[in-house]
Amino acid sequence: MLKIVSVLSLLLSFSAFSQPAEDTKTGTVTGTVYFKNGNPVAEASVFTEKPIKHAYTNDKGFFTLENLPYGNYTIAIKYYGKEIEKITIKVDKQNTQIKHTLSYNETNELNEVLVNGKTKETEIETQGFAVNVIKTEEASIRNIQTNELLNTTVGVKIRQNGGLGSDVQYSLNGLSGRSVSIFIDGIPIRIYGSSFNLNSIPPSMIKNIEVYKGVVPGHLSTDAVGGAINIVLKKNATNNLNASASYGSFNTFQTNINGAYRIDNSGFTVKASAFHNYSDNDYKISGRTIVDIAPNGVQTPITARRFNDAYRSTGAMAQAGFTNVKWADQFLVGVTVSDEYKEVQHGTFVTVSPYKGRFLESDALLGNITYQKKDFFIKGLDVNINGVYGKRNRTINDTVAKAYTWAGKRLIGFNGEYLDYIWNSQNENGPTLAQIERKVSSVRSGLSYKINNNHKILFNHVYSGVDREDSDELISLLENTFQQTSDLYKNIYSLSYELKTFEEKFRLNTFGKYYVQKVLNTKPVFNDDNTAVIDEVYDNKVDYTGYGFAASYIVSPTLTLLTSAERAIRLPSENEVFGDAGDNLLSNLTIKPETSNNFNIGLRLGEFNYKKHGFTLAANFFARNIENRIGLPAGSDGLRDSDEFVQYTNLNNTAESKGFEAEFNYNYNRNFGFNYNVTHMSLTTVNSGIETNVPNVPLTTMNAGLRYTVKNFIQSKSIINLFYNAYYTDEFAFKFAAGTNTTGEEEFLINEQISHDFGLSYTFPKRNFVMSFDVKNIFDQAVYDNLSVQKPGRAFYLKLNYTINKF
Repeated sequence: MLKIVSVLSLLLSFSAFSQPAEDTKTGTVTGTVYFKNGNPVAEASVFTEKPIKHAYTNDKGFFTLENLPYGNYTIAIKYYGKEIEKITIKVDKQNTQIKHTLSYNETNELNEVLVNGKTKETEIETQGFAVNVIKTEEASIRNIQTNELLNTTVGVKIRQNGGLGSDVQYSLNGLSGRSVSIFIDGIPIRIYGSSFNLNSIPPSMIKNIEVYKGVVPGHLSTDAVGGAINIVLKKNATNNLNASASYGSFNTFQTNINGAYRIDNSGFTVKASAFHNYSDNDYKISGRTIVDIAPNGVQTPITARRFNDAYRSTGAMAQAGFTNVKWADQFLVGVTVSDEYKEVQHGTFVTVSPYKGRFLESDALLGNITYQKKDFFIKGLDVNINGVYGKRNRTINDTVAKAYTWAGKRLIGFNGEYLDYIWNSQNENGPTLAQIERKVSSVRSGLSYKINNNHKILFNHVYSGVDREDSDELISLLENTFQQTSDLYKNIYSLSYELKTFEEKFRLNTFGKYYVQKVLNTKPVFNDDNTAVIDEVYDNKVDYTGYGFAASYIVSPTLTLLTSAERAIRLPSENEVFGDAGDNLLSNLTIKPETSNNFNIGLRLGEFNYKKHGFTLAANFFARNIENRIGLPAGSDGLRDSDEFVQYTNLNNTAESKGFEAEFNYNYNRNFGFNYNVTHMSLTTVNSGIETNVPNVPLTTMNAGLRYTVKNFIQSKSIINLFYNAYYTDEFAFKFAAGTNTTGEEEFLINEQISHDFGLSYTFPKRNFVMSFDVKNIFDQAVYDNLSVQKPGRAFYLKLNYTINKF
């Protein structure tokens, strides 16, 4: 940390020349922007070119441009897809006030899909990090999940093991699993339990989603070598209520409701949300392991329906407190509850023998607290604290000994009798009614101090802890009396420094991170003659240091150069250390953290505008060098589709990832949009002395989308939005090749895939009711994200969404 402080001191000294001389007079320009009909304009971009100063209007149309040297200026105002409007002013006093009325009237941004880019999001995307900011209006009115919205983002690939409720991993530039951290307002999402995920949170509650690739800013204080996804919830507390319900293929039903109420006089605020999801997940699958087995043992390939894969989750979150009061911008205390049921169809791979009767049950009860205050005691000092504490439970139920085939029928043996497994359960480890009880906690705290317009310092800390106990009703009373305990604690500290110089054209964010992890495992075992219990205690503590930077230079208002780098650390997760019978994972107490040297360099062009046309172009080149990579065994026989249990371990060889990503966005007159992105990379390691691709990772992906809006469709003031998306994934193998002899390895290849989705939404004239219809995987292609697990085929969904904005 002393090195980090020294670097920050040097940067402070280096940038001193960038400060205005004491005798240079500067002024502040404040103003308000209105539509032609007199309503204020929110989130319009307001900027000057020389020097470059930039601001956004708030919900009242107000903006501020600070530290402008006396002189004449042209101020440009840009609102979404509209042409730039310019005004000329003279700054010759300390405060200059202006008003400007645009030449057009307002439109409804929520229901007319914003096809041309971003406003405040652009500022985040031009700070130097390889980051995309995703708005969620589209997901809130369509029958698509937040995951599907992420899947259209450049460099992001969703890796889902099946249908609704199945395990989901997020791949950023080829790195996935725990290499990618996911947060809800800075709190690790895993704290909330499996039923709370990106698809469970109503999109109408989400302001935006930030996707950082490779290099993660210090304020998130995370351990990740692949990147991070941060869900930013809406902070406004305007009175509103939103409810939606959808139904579709595979008996899939999803509903959610959320709202907020605030008393203006006191600032007392109540927020609440609830969701319910259900699906049979009985979609058709095929492949070399999907067979019917005759009494004589002959296996016949078939197309089968999944029959033991139902999923149900229910949850709610409520908060009460005060917002926008003198002593707090937000002070909320609340509770989160959830309950989940998931049937398990097979082990790690899709095996010849499916499960029937194995299922998981989970529940969680968590308390939470939020406190945020800008200008805490002194101007420029901001405080942000989020905390979660509570209990999570999980039960693994596997007591059915009956054997089944993929035809959904009992397996018959040579003697014509039904077969039962000799181990008396679906999984070969034997019958279980195992329960995992966890006490979980996480606190994220942050302090930031803005020294002046050019310098800012941030200190952040994240603590997370898990106290876990495992038991099983089907083992002896004595074994349950002396339970195994498993505790995992993490502390991550970060110190960041932000610099703006050269008339704010150059921005630098440099940071250091300090990681501490403690693992404590106590496992009672009997002595040799079974007369006494001996505690086997594993107690280990490790600490690491990471550091990085992100820099950007604004060459012109339409060209920004970006670069970032980080020595990233990824600490092992709870399940990687202690295992989880529900996910067929074995423990590995001695697993080590993985490290990676990450680098990005890119550029952003636009938004360019010509008459009613607008487009942006962005590209990023990336490199990762990962050591002690945590993953499944790398040996050629380490991944067999007969494996039911797997163990994460440190792979012996370094993995290197190199590649590029690019995206193009075009819009015309705000009612037509086209977007396209591509990611191509190599991810290699050494296996059996030969350099080869890391298995189970697609190396080339492409996405394309069309949006079209028609106003006054059937009814006056109504809107219909049409959507089309295409997803391409190149061929990849989910198993290492056996040396140089690849004969027979084609059976472990996933062929290249192209899937297509279509959707439409109809907004009724009062703008408070939206009906949407979606078709997923239009041409019913066999689609795979992960290993040999096939995803659902063609599916149809209808969704109704109703909003009350004022009451």
